[in-house]
Amino acid sequence: MTLVLKKTVVLVGMMGAGKTAVGKALAAMLEVPFLDTDVEIEAAANMKISEIFARDGEAFFREKETRVIDRLLHERPGVLSTGGGAFLSERNRALVHRDGVSVWLDARLPLLWRRVRHRDTRPLLRTADPYQTLSDLYEARVPHYARADLRVDVLPGLSIEDTARTVLHALRTRPDVLLEERQ
Repeated sequence: MTLVLKKTVVLVGMMGAGKTAVGKALAAMLEVPFLDTDVEIEAAANMKISEIFARDGEAFFREKETRVIDRLLHERPGVLSTGGGAFLSERNRALVHRDGVSVWLDARLPLLWRRVRHRDTRPLLRTADPYQTLSDLYEARVPHYARADLRVDVLPGLSIEDTARTVLHALRTRPDVLLEERQ
């Protein structure tokens, strides 16, 4: 049995949910490209996301993000990891819903905090109370993530590969996205 990906799988969710790690594992399982919107934006701008935010502001960054998502949805189907704020945009949600399939990696706040608290690579958490900031972001963003086409629980103790297999199982419910062909 060969799996054929017909649409790009767009992973959405909070920072620390595992979009990049699970996305890479899923792409390997499906033998398709793995793409990351932040990496693509940084390459196009020749600067880090934090530098873009500082120099040009969030609105500029979000416009670039939308353009990158739109472009990547029209290339060869693959697995696309998005930044935590990408799916908040109604425009991005509409693009993904029309041309791909969104999968919310739903990790609960305690797990997210364990994963991000010792990292200084998260500009949004450079505040006086990073846990409260993460909690506020979580509460504000969950209703948007809940609009994803598919939802997969990210559980503590579950390996990256097991989580990717759970996503694969969810994708099998969507024959418009993933086709199983007999050899």
